[in-house]
Amino acid sequence: MNQAGFTGVLLDLDSPASVQAAAAQVIELTGNRLYGLFNNGGYGVYGPLQSISRQQLEQQFSTNFFGTHQLTMLLLPAMLPHREGRIVMTSSVMGLVATPGRGAYAASKYALEAWSDALRMELHHSGIKVSLIEPGPIRTRFTHNVNQTQADQPVENPGIAARFTLGPEAVVEKVRHAFENPKPKLRYPVTLVAHALTWLRRLLPARMLDKILRG
Repeated sequence: MNQAGFTGVLLDLDSPASVQAAAAQVIELTGNRLYGLFNNGGYGVYGPLQSISRQQLEQQFSTNFFGTHQLTMLLLPAMLPHREGRIVMTSSVMGLVATPGRGAYAASKYALEAWSDALRMELHHSGIKVSLIEPGPIRTRFTHNVNQTQADQPVENPGIAARFTLGPEAVVEKVRHAFENPKPKLRYPVTLVAHALTWLRRLLPARMLDKILRG
């Protein structure tokens, strides 16, 4: 990776000790001056809430939320004194709406959305900007790596979702804007699905939105 200009750092977001060690290594590698942090780690636990144990839910939050909080707080001291920087979070369209079978994953992304909003306001006068990336269906290995709690009845994307699925380059464009634009957006919906649900959530009565999301 060094030949490509990158230095790899071992990080397991589910392990507080690993997060601590990774943050210390990043601070050392950057000479305690960091401009950007892209929190992109996460996975999905899919299945009806009745099928999800407390341990599975804790692990979902440990990776998707608690690890992000710990890492960001450990790296902020390398950003704050310099009064500039960007913190970008990968959320999801599931951070805007929840659907049957995706409750655990959606809950972790709802938490990330609220946490990011609070962090953005707390850092308002620091020179550090906070943005959320909210992808809809994207062609990645994410779906293949989902932890299904009911293997005989897996939660799958509706067939119509394939029509609106984009490649990962659609996310890259938004991430680049969030890091490089002088006035980054607070939120970056990605795909037509994410844009549509952003508006439907604002415009429709809750019961009507429920009916749509139930399929």
